[in-house]
This record gives sequence, structure tokens and C-alpha cells, in this order.
Amino acid sequence: MVGALKWQASEWLTGGLHFIIIAVAAQAESAEAWSYALAAMSVVSFFAWIAAYRRYRQIHDLPTSNVASAAQGYVELFGRSEQVAGEPVTSKLTGLPCCWFRYYIERKSSDDRGWTHEDSGASNAHFLLVDDSGECVISPEDAEVISARKQTWTQGDHRYTEWLLLPKGILYALGEFATVGGANAELDERADVNATLADWKQGQAKLFERFDLNRDGKIDLKEWELARLQARREVRGKHAEIRSRDGMHILRKPRDGRLFLLANELPDKLGSRFAFWSWLHLIVFFAAGAGSLLLFA
Repeated sequence: MVGALKWQASEWLTGGLHFIIIAVAAQAESAEAWSYALAAMSVVSFFAWIAAYRRYRQIHDLPTSNVASAAQGYVELFGRSEQVAGEPVTSKLTGLPCCWFRYYIERKSSDDRGWTHEDSGASNAHFLLVDDSGECVISPEDAEVISARKQTWTQGDHRYTEWLLLPKGILYALGEFATVGGANAELDERADVNATLADWKQGQAKLFERFDLNRDGKIDLKEWELARLQARREVRGKHAEIRSRDGMHILRKPRDGRLFLLANELPDKLGSRFAFWSWLHLIVFFAAGAGSLLLFA
């Protein structure tokens, strides 16, 4: 259930908790309950304002980068979503081919007065963000995903909700960008040289053929140093080949705790929405706080 609430964080930012607070106060049917309800609404709006404003500033302030030229670190990307070749993803509830899905299943309560959570989840399979300059692998684990593709339907005593990011749809992303392999490959020359020498020792016949220069049936210190130099040359050649290849770009959850956001909306529209909710929650914060103080007085 905690995971389900986390996935719906963007919906709570738009006032979902306020309706719950109002419903509880209405059922209490007392003036005192409304004073506490307004105080609670003020607190909720304060934290919702912080969250919405933070999202608005990060969307508004960060320039959009191209995949091919993006700097290592926190970036904003915009392109289209695509599946990884050979690794098809299908949604759990409808079986549609997609890049990412989230689902939420509820069961009608025994008294028919509401719905209770039964199951929920989201895909963590990698998919691609593609722009005109290249492609980037998206690792969606722990991302806040905002999807305009939402379906809800009822079947029997169950209610199903599904969110999707479809292939070839627009994709906006904020997260930590890193290039794995290529020029940025992290290689350990010393460890690889030692591993190469250890491998050569397994084939004694070839080792003596290559490095027993005086043919005395043993590898002396001078000959072993020659073997070490040759191993170093071979390792450096392999490392140079690895670094000459194109690296793989990946976008993942920032390690410093900054926002990791994926959305199938245009960034301007997304930013405007968070700006609107930021102002609205700020107004509710002051109005509900003032109302609570008046009722308590």
C-alpha cells in the first residue's frame, strides 16, 4: 500500500488529501472538527506547495540537453519513448505493448461503501528515450512517472486502473545521466595485467615458448619482466579498443536525492501545471490557516 501511495504522489499534489480531510470533517458534524480540518489542510498545502514548486523550478530552470552531447550528471532530456530491441514489455492488465506500465487493483468493500486496495505494481524494465542525436536507456526504478495515458474500468467487484508509456510517444525526463563504456569506461589496468599473466600461467607450454628465451626450462626474473611488459601492452591495446567504441547512455535515479521524473507530456505544459498547483496550494495554505485560527479563537 505504501508503494501505491508513492506512485500516486503527483495526484496527491493536486489536492487529493484535501478531499479526504473535508470528508472526515463533514462526517464528524461538529464545528471543532472543522477547525482541526482547516489546520490539517493548511499543513498539507504547505508541504504540497514545497513539492509542486520544487518540481516547477527544476523543470523551468534546467535546459534541455541532446542525448549525444549531454553532460554527465543531472540533465533534462526530451524525445520519444521506444522499447529496447529484443526485450518487449507488455502491460500487466491489458497486455498492450508498452515501454512502462503501472497498475492498481481495488476490490469493492463488503458493505458496498467504497473500494479497498488489493494489488498494485509497476514495471522496472529498461526502455529508450530517443532524440535526433541518439538514444538513452531509461532505468525507471524509483522514478516519479506522470502519464496522460490512464484507463480505469470495473469488472465484477473489482476496479482496475492502468497507466502506460507507449512506444513512439513523447517522453520528458529528468534524472542522472551517465555514459557507461566508451571513452568513459572504468578500466583497471593493473588488475587486467595480473589476470592476463594468471591466464598465461595456466598454459605453461605456450608461456615457455614465448618467454623462455635461453631455453633453460624456467622463467627467470628478466624473462618474467618481459612477459609482464607484453601483458601490459596487450591490455592497453584492448582498453584502447574498448574506449574507441560508442558508450551506452543511461538515465537513472539521482544519487543526491534530486527529482527523478518521467512524463509523456510537453515540458512547458508540465511546468505550467506544477506552477498552477504551487500557487493554488500557497493560497490554500494561508486561507485554511487563517480560517483555522478564527475557529480556534
